[in-house]
Amino acid sequence: MTRCLSRWTIAAVLWLAFTSLARAETLAATVEQWGLLGSWAVDCTARPDRDKGALLTYEIRKDGRVMYRRNFGEARDENEVVSATANAEGLLNVMVYFPSLRQTREFGLLLSRQGSLRAIYNRSERGEYTIRDGKYVVTGAPTPAQQRCD
Repeated sequence: MTRCLSRWTIAAVLWLAFTSLARAETLAATVEQWGLLGSWAVDCTARPDRDKGALLTYEIRKDGRVMYRRNFGEARDENEVVSATANAEGLLNVMVYFPSLRQTREFGLLLSRQGSLRAIYNRSERGEYTIRDGKYVVTGAPTPAQQRCD
């Protein structure tokens, strides 16, 4: 009985380890195949600034984690991408955990044929939108296209 239980425990631990590794590989493969990796900005020649535009970078770490770095000039942060899925319309749905905000945010990104990136939606885990249908909720202005900077 003990030998059987011990085999099941080892099998369960191995299954969990491989499942976690497969999830990380799938996430990394999704963002890579979709074309998200690299740095993006509205104007790649401008210095990062909170009011004039941030430099946003998506990268895969050596440990397989996908990270989202934001550079606002005077402030920077680094956050883990916890999931990313592409839908049939080409929208990449990304979930990022922001430790400084103590929340996970979900946003949808669209890559144009010309290679620019646009935020289509951005919402909190409570469903509060800052961007909806490609427009800022507060102003109604369309989100700007971002260009790849590297």
